[in-house]
Amino acid sequence: MELMSFRQFQVIEDQLEQILKAITNLQEWNKGIRTAEDYLTSPEGTKTLAANCMLIEAIGEGFRRIDSETNSELLINRPEIPWKQVIGMRNRIAHGYFDINVDFVWDIVQNDLQPLYEATSYLKDHLNEIVSLEEDS
Repeated sequence: MELMSFRQFQVIEDQLEQILKAITNLQEWNKGIRTAEDYLTSPEGTKTLAANCMLIEAIGEGFRRIDSETNSELLINRPEIPWKQVIGMRNRIAHGYFDINVDFVWDIVQNDLQPLYEATSYLKDHLNEIVSLEEDS
């Protein structure tokens, strides 16, 4: 991986930490949701759906920034994650406007969060080993 400054390193580390918090929030907020339809049957479900969408967008944008900042050399360390689709989640939700597919959100919450959390934790925990920092002058 090409050299990065300590400041860049800190930005990436912070972004990974924010993503981990977002994933944790999504997991916590959805504990009472049993089906995709639960998002539509109560005001609380609708709020949860809206909050989910916001955090899913933020996660996609966070990984887009990380990928850009690292010239696509960090995320490849966890090839089991479909990073292009993770980054694309942001666009799919952001440009869906009022046509949010509850099944899409439900599927992410049920199937994708835990593997994404594990991969993100790995990247954060091993960032020092993966990246090369520039020498202080």
